[in-house]
Amino acid sequence: MSISTVTSEALQLKLRQLLPSQQGFGTDLSASDTIIPIIDLTAAAEGSDVPEFLQRAWDSSTDYDQVSNGTTTLINNTGFWQVDLNATLRYADGSVSGIIQINDGATTNKIWQITNTTATESDTVTTTENKFIVFLRAGDSLEGVSNSVNVILDIWHRQVADINGTLVNPTGFTPS
Repeated sequence: MSISTVTSEALQLKLRQLLPSQQGFGTDLSASDTIIPIIDLTAAAEGSDVPEFLQRAWDSSTDYDQVSNGTTTLINNTGFWQVDLNATLRYADGSVSGIIQINDGATTNKIWQITNTTATESDTVTTTENKFIVFLRAGDSLEGVSNSVNVILDIWHRQVADINGTLVNPTGFTPS
């Protein structure tokens, strides 16, 4: 068995980037003519690692709710949820707002809000979209709130991971 020094600056740089604690070690890389098998047991090695954007695809389990002039419970199950919404505000006299909030039974925490406090002609309409991930614990619920018939929230949601972070693939999708 012979050992040779590897003098590649590119490999040395990569080693310093990937292992920052080794930057000051000062010895050159070395190689041996002995073959050492490495078995990669990660999901990426087996080829079943699904890209995140595919895992979050809308599917037949996607739920839809529309909220106007009231409060609607959207989700009351634990886990991570992808939420997409369109908010349409028709301005009228007074303040109008749409809110997405987490309610734990005792308090509510706003996680998204759109408000207009300017009175303008009633045919003026503003529409906005937002997409985000929400984590709900046991006892939490996600609610949509509209304080006026002039605020309409169109909301889609789908679970993307359970409470332990185990990804939930789209219905009917099995990675191969």
